[in-house]
Amino acid sequence: MELEQLRFPIGRFTPKESYTPAEIKTNIQIISALPSKFINLLGGWDNDKYNTPYRPDGWTVRQLVHHVADSHMNAYTRFRLALTEDNPTIKPYEEALWAELPDAKEAPVELSLQLMRYIHLRWVLLLNSLSDDDLARTYVHPANQSVNRLDAVIANYAWHSEHHYQHAFQLAARNNWS
Repeated sequence: MELEQLRFPIGRFTPKESYTPAEIKTNIQIISALPSKFINLLGGWDNDKYNTPYRPDGWTVRQLVHHVADSHMNAYTRFRLALTEDNPTIKPYEEALWAELPDAKEAPVELSLQLMRYIHLRWVLLLNSLSDDDLARTYVHPANQSVNRLDAVIANYAWHSEHHYQHAFQLAARNNWS
């Protein structure tokens, strides 16, 4: 399998100019479903499987799951900032370095699965409460000075959810792990 396909199993994220209410609802449902999808996929895996990289020179499944929890915690915080401040500049984080920290490389996957489960419950509750005006609110990402509308951020995290789920799912399929 080609490295680009292994890195981006559902393709790269391409933001749209705007999102319909139906697209926003679908994207929220994708975000909502992620913890259960991961729990169902990874249930019964052993440490050897968790410590398998999903691609050559890629993170292990363990690092991947911890990354998703880290990323989605940051996303939840960014939403709350955007909803309570006027176009705030968010705090970025070095995801590659976070994935190398001891907890990301060694902690039980279950910790981040449960963290993801509860963060998503709160986050989805918040997302489902947003008005059109809320969805148009923005934050600035200082890495590239981009202004990010919340409706587009929802789409990005729906993509991010499926992107990383597919890393683990396709690894399992390639290795005939049930």
